[in-house]
Amino acid sequence: MSSFTFIKALPVMPHINRRDSLFRIGTSLGSLAFASLLADEARAEQRSNPLAPQPGHVPAKAKNCIFLMMEGGPSHIDTFDPKPALAKLHLQEFTRSGERKSAMESGRRYFVQSPFRFGKYGESGADMAENWQHLSTVADELCFFRGCQVDSVNHPTAMYQMNCGNRFGGDPGIGAWVTYGLGSENQNLPGFVVLPEVSYPQGGAANWSNGYLPAFYQGTPLRPKGSPILNLSPPEGISAERQRLNLDLLKTLNQRHAQLHPQHRELAARLESYELAFRMQTEIPNAIHLDDESKATLDMYGIGADETDAFGRKCLLARKLVEKGVRFVQLFNGTWDSHDFIERAHGNLIRGVDQPIAALIKDLKARGLLDSTLIVWCGEFGRTPDNGVRGGVAYGRDHNPNAMTIWLAGGGCRAGHTIGATDETGMEAVEDVHPVRNFHVTLLRLLGLDDNKLTYYHAGRFKQLSQFGGKVIPELIG
Repeated sequence: MSSFTFIKALPVMPHINRRDSLFRIGTSLGSLAFASLLADEARAEQRSNPLAPQPGHVPAKAKNCIFLMMEGGPSHIDTFDPKPALAKLHLQEFTRSGERKSAMESGRRYFVQSPFRFGKYGESGADMAENWQHLSTVADELCFFRGCQVDSVNHPTAMYQMNCGNRFGGDPGIGAWVTYGLGSENQNLPGFVVLPEVSYPQGGAANWSNGYLPAFYQGTPLRPKGSPILNLSPPEGISAERQRLNLDLLKTLNQRHAQLHPQHRELAARLESYELAFRMQTEIPNAIHLDDESKATLDMYGIGADETDAFGRKCLLARKLVEKGVRFVQLFNGTWDSHDFIERAHGNLIRGVDQPIAALIKDLKARGLLDSTLIVWCGEFGRTPDNGVRGGVAYGRDHNPNAMTIWLAGGGCRAGHTIGATDETGMEAVEDVHPVRNFHVTLLRLLGLDDNKLTYYHAGRFKQLSQFGGKVIPELIG
């Protein structure tokens, strides 16, 4: 049969003009989107308790997460990634180049060696600066990752990317995604708790926002000084029974309003917030007060000592919250933005967090909670091996999105290993290099969540923590 005959034998297809074709494609895509939207609402907003525990997508290594955010960009070169080559290059001038340079860069540049000595610790031989006196005692519990890179050289945008996956802000924080996917184990406490500094980090509360997720999932910040939560106790003369009656009346009125305005989804979150606040009055005092802890425990965390008291209280509180079933606890410590006097600045900062973090790891392990609790330590980026001429010996370092050190502990990570490497000066990651989205996907996987399934339909498309997908870093998983 000739090709001409074959073509004539094909069935005649009905003519579809361009408008009809686009309409059919649009309606089919719209149906998929609408079905997903209904599924999201059914899971998050229409269930009677949006924070009820939910099954994950894959077998979980961890069920809780404590995220230690060192805001300002710790220097990997002066903490966990020694660079002996800098000793030979110290004060040697050169010219910086590249697209992602800090706006603060100017004038002559020169290499700067680390003011800290390094050693190898534990059976794993982990590299750590010698002033990590306490953390070095748990070196074999840590998994160091030197291959992560971010996309911004500026603090607010880099903070947003590390905490929310999107450097332009407005997206949910990691803790919001985790509680959206897994719920919380304790219905009398928020699923996502934040322990900030007195001064919020760059980017503010958007670092722990619910973004476009329902408001149930936003982080709940506890005040670092004074009462962690204001108005925790009812006013004098108001009993719990009276509060309950008032809440029931308010609930009835709000439900009537919700029926008239079903598009106002924030109302459901407001109702749940009132109920959660009522339940917290009985649960939160035991969770946040340290009076029931032994003196030995308080001393172990450095509580009462000037340098370690503030962060020690946060670390101990994080342990208590995880013990009570809070799914995700994020601690902030700052600022690590040491452009000058890095020996003094980083030295003081390390002394403030070293003992409390080591105590947290030891305490969780002693209580049988380390295997089920993933600990993450990171900043928003690393630092450069060089500095501009700033006078005298006030050596510091600039911002570096191309190299940083992150470490994990507990929760199924590959403890006792160092993954990835940077070049001889610490300027750029060169082994096991991954964008931060892959690191986020790996954290979700350790907690039993699949980034490609943990989506929410918003603004016409399915959104996820990784923005447009990523891959698990298997080397970080034990």
